[in-house]
Amino acid sequence: MGNKKDVQFNILSNKSTTHGAYHTGTISLSNLSSILIEGDQAKIDLGLIHAKSAVERGVKFTSNEDEVPGGTLYWVVWVAVDRDENGPYYAGAAACPMRIHREKRIGWKNLAFHVNRMDDALKRRVKLSEMGETEKAALKELLIKHNEEMWNNSKAELKAQLPS
Repeated sequence: MGNKKDVQFNILSNKSTTHGAYHTGTISLSNLSSILIEGDQAKIDLGLIHAKSAVERGVKFTSNEDEVPGGTLYWVVWVAVDRDENGPYYAGAAACPMRIHREKRIGWKNLAFHVNRMDDALKRRVKLSEMGETEKAALKELLIKHNEEMWNNSKAELKAQLPS
């Protein structure tokens, strides 16, 4: 998972996406970013927000994980950022799995779970317990490398779920 360009966390500013009529279900994505983790490699991949990341393109998804034997396990981590009196910080982070078999162009993910985890991050919750230690270490390294000040300003709950 090579790093082609330096991507920032604040990806959409002051815009919202409306689902349904009469502005029901409005969700603001202004402070949301997405991270793709494969083993010990983590990178910001903004395409995940619209299910158009490089690993998802051309893949037909199923809701049955058994239909994707031998696929690569990826973790999608939704990260919300915020600002307080100390400055910007990582405010919410929630992870969800996805399995993709690139050669067979088939993948598995639970779309409802992905949406719920995105919502958790936007609501400033931290839900990373399902990830393995290798993936947690990769996430922590990326967050610190991306912006150490934001990491230092982050709440104890996030730091506790990403031990060294």
